[in-house]
Amino acid sequence: MKIGVMNDPSRPLEAQVRAMGEAGFDFLDLTLEGPTDRLESPERLRGLLASHGMEVVGHTDPALPWAYPLESLRRACLAELSRAAKTFQALGARVMNIHPCYAAPPRMKSRLLELNRAALTEVARMAVDHGLVLALENFLPPFDTVTVFRDLLDNAPGTALHLDAGHANLGGDDSETFIQALSSRLAHVHFSDNRGNADHHMPLGVGTVPWGRVVRALKAAGYDGTITLEVFCGDPDMHLIYLAASRSLVKRLWENSPGPEAP
Repeated sequence: MKIGVMNDPSRPLEAQVRAMGEAGFDFLDLTLEGPTDRLESPERLRGLLASHGMEVVGHTDPALPWAYPLESLRRACLAELSRAAKTFQALGARVMNIHPCYAAPPRMKSRLLELNRAALTEVARMAVDHGLVLALENFLPPFDTVTVFRDLLDNAPGTALHLDAGHANLGGDDSETFIQALSSRLAHVHFSDNRGNADHHMPLGVGTVPWGRVVRALKAAGYDGTITLEVFCGDPDMHLIYLAASRSLVKRLWENSPGPEAP
């Protein structure tokens, strides 16, 4: 199990990476979104990450309307996702996430799942072409149940599950249900807390996410991959304190949870 941190795209990236590295985090969850959605030198960042022994996971702009039913717009979004994939590939990433697309004309909202299903296949092929696993993140309805995710993943070969435990606390199937049903297809995890009524991105333990059950389910399923602490704070010093406390909680729960049962 590796614990990492997502950068804040509104703050200087290299300073954040140095702080994360000095704090001993295992990887950077690099989000390429505004106001800073491009890297001037992936090679420089890769060197900086290597100097701290850090890996990287790719995180794409959550607002891209990549499944919108207008071909020219889908083409533009695919080009942006391809640009991000090239950056992640250059940094040595293995996983690139994508968020469900909620953008659709008002009279086509009922076809949202169908639109995502149709567009996801091509995005997954693009990711594979760049040596990346595309991981689709759970969020709000209709993208909040195992049934929907199993359908989408089966329809887009090469796509995996990106489980966001904070999102799973907002309704639909909970994290344990996702883990028990789709653990073999789980590629990446996000941890942040909330009070069940909004995606607050709070430190772990201050909201209503049942962290003991979530961590036990992950460990029991044999998951040993990347977990991002997607915790945000306007004060950089307090941010590091919140991250350290959240990491401490995860490690304690992990150490006290049983592993997978022997076959």
